[in-house]
Amino acid sequence: MLEINPEIAAKKPRIEVHFLGIGDAGTCARLVFQAHPGEGIAATIVDMGNRFRMIVNKVDVIEPKDLPKLPVACALWKPQPNLEIGAGGWILAGGTHHSSFSYSLTVEHLEDYAEIAGIELLTIDNDTTISKLKFELKVNEVYYK
Repeated sequence: MLEINPEIAAKKPRIEVHFLGIGDAGTCARLVFQAHPGEGIAATIVDMGNRFRMIVNKVDVIEPKDLPKLPVACALWKPQPNLEIGAGGWILAGGTHHSSFSYSLTVEHLEDYAEIAGIELLTIDNDTTISKLKFELKVNEVYYK
């Protein structure tokens, strides 16, 4: 459970050993910390069958309350433009449960990568509405056929 980059931590991370109830892992070492507040991006890549789609959501990381019963690395964010549109758009686009997160990368970096890799890109940010996103999904479906 050390798959989180500690550079996003607000304070020095701790390594703690805790029981992991998934599979037969038993106990394992974990990095435990909370991310610092700021603007970042969450992104994922989805296999659409005939193409790959990258979904990028601009997010605002907030300072969480203490979570003593959740001994993991933690970044709590509000998706842009708000939870209803951000989460709804993520689901409509086929967004995955697992995603990547960065304070350092920008939407522009991922736009460049998507263009180089030849993959579809959907961005959810403060300008997103569900109706505009649905229209973009329909246009992209025609474009990639």
